[in-house]
Amino acid sequence: MDIATIRNDVDQEKQNQKPNVPKDVSAVLETVIHHIGEIGLYQRLLFLGMLPFGVSWAFVYLGQMFLTATPQEHWCRVPELEGLSVELRRSLSIPGAVDGDYDHCAMFDANWTQVLETLQPPGPGTPIIPCQNGWEFLFEDIPYSTIVNEREWVCDNANLVPWSQAINFLGSIIGGILCGTLADKYGRVPVLVLANLLGCLGGITTMYTSGFWDFSACRFIVGMACDSCFLMMYILVLEYVGTRHRTWVANLSIAVYFGGGCILLPWLALWISDWRFFALATSLPMLLVLVAPFVVPESARWLVSNGRVDRAVAILKRFEKINGTKVPAEVMKEYIHVAKSSQEKEESVLVLFKTPSLRLIIIFLMISFMAVALSFDGLVRLSENLGLDFFITFTVTSATEVPSIAILVLLLDRFGRRWLVCAPMVVAGILSFAAAFVLRGIAAVSLAVTARFLINMSYAAVIQWTPELLPTAARASGASFVHISGFAAIMLSPFIVYSLFIDKAWEGLSLILVAVVAIIGGGVALLLPETMGKRMPQTMEDWVVLAQTRRLFGRNKESSPSAPDEQQSR
Repeated sequence: MDIATIRNDVDQEKQNQKPNVPKDVSAVLETVIHHIGEIGLYQRLLFLGMLPFGVSWAFVYLGQMFLTATPQEHWCRVPELEGLSVELRRSLSIPGAVDGDYDHCAMFDANWTQVLETLQPPGPGTPIIPCQNGWEFLFEDIPYSTIVNEREWVCDNANLVPWSQAINFLGSIIGGILCGTLADKYGRVPVLVLANLLGCLGGITTMYTSGFWDFSACRFIVGMACDSCFLMMYILVLEYVGTRHRTWVANLSIAVYFGGGCILLPWLALWISDWRFFALATSLPMLLVLVAPFVVPESARWLVSNGRVDRAVAILKRFEKINGTKVPAEVMKEYIHVAKSSQEKEESVLVLFKTPSLRLIIIFLMISFMAVALSFDGLVRLSENLGLDFFITFTVTSATEVPSIAILVLLLDRFGRRWLVCAPMVVAGILSFAAAFVLRGIAAVSLAVTARFLINMSYAAVIQWTPELLPTAARASGASFVHISGFAAIMLSPFIVYSLFIDKAWEGLSLILVAVVAIIGGGVALLLPETMGKRMPQTMEDWVVLAQTRRLFGRNKESSPSAPDEQQSR
């Protein structure tokens, strides 16, 4: 007889002894939420309240692309030729300019007085040297001044762009560790405030930088906000909605708010047309977080796990008041009794690695998250190099967020998290592989947009899957740790996309690398347990049971230990 059957028999025996009374705090909280309203007025207001955090998440994550966008048309400046037209001075001074395929980083070492007299390019055999007096930029593809052209981060200095982005993601790793640890110790709401204030501080101070290291230090601070500026609010709202509403709340918040922020970014950059004021405009909205402590409830699950049952009850009564509902006295009494007798201390993320079967879950989850994060980020950044207008390509690929996740919402509770992380990611990998072998332009963009459409589905599914797989005692620190692993992978993305070595080897190699990562990550996702229709694990014991239901392929054969709760929520 298997473990799940034994557990179901025990559960049934308990129900026979005391009908309809769940015996653990997670289950009884689900019952309380059922009575206060699984998606009542307060939950709907909280869903709307996710808007500024979702948009800020997009600004923090992708805003730097518009600060460091590189005009593709640039060449060596020759002061002696500045009185001539752009085309003439380029053709006279730059090797290959006459043929249209010119060198961005070299110039003729010529007698410019003689060149001005003849207005003819230097003859064959003229020495070629690196740029001596900086660069000229043609603002056609990027029609405003960015840090790249202002500080001339091109040619030998071009590696400063991916390094600054990598430092930004390093900040995300440090911030994730810090915020996850603090969230499990001091609560989700204080860390939500902290993360957004860090992002705002780093963004505003970016305006006053003058070099590489001060800019990178400011973007490191901005990176510390990435994920936690939204993740804490995401976890809070997810914990207060009923199981059957969890999928659409989790995914539409990402699609509409994060996706909307992504669509807004390029047009905000074009409208402002100044990288300093763009940094300011994308930072100030994060100050709205100062309202959060007055309107956003702390996690009742976290309060219970820290022994603050009275505070958890007060928050649930606030839900009653705003939703206009009433929890039966016996249900609330049972919740208080179970909560006080089942308190579990917050655990370090290290506890997730102590048991072999649970260790495998967290490792497989990390691998899948790293793969989908790197694939997503790679496809976003490649929109700059696919042969069409950067701003339009970025907008079109970002616009896939809403329809792709809307489809995910319809499918996620039919086919489960596992297959909807795996299948879209594998197909996206295949499309990325195909895009590497077509000409840059409409065909490559079409394949990349379709791949991004599918990766959006996998990314949203794995983001929802992560807190569903983790116990309350380590949910914030565990989710932050998993997201940190994603940022560690994303640190490689700028070097994959912007690497001169890869470009010289073969321009399609970046897409090949993205494809391989996506296919591997999709396969690993099949090794994780399904959480569809199950309540979030409250205790480590709940998590052990979830791990024991893991089956390699397909849906779990055995019945879920939480099946009675699933039926009740429906």
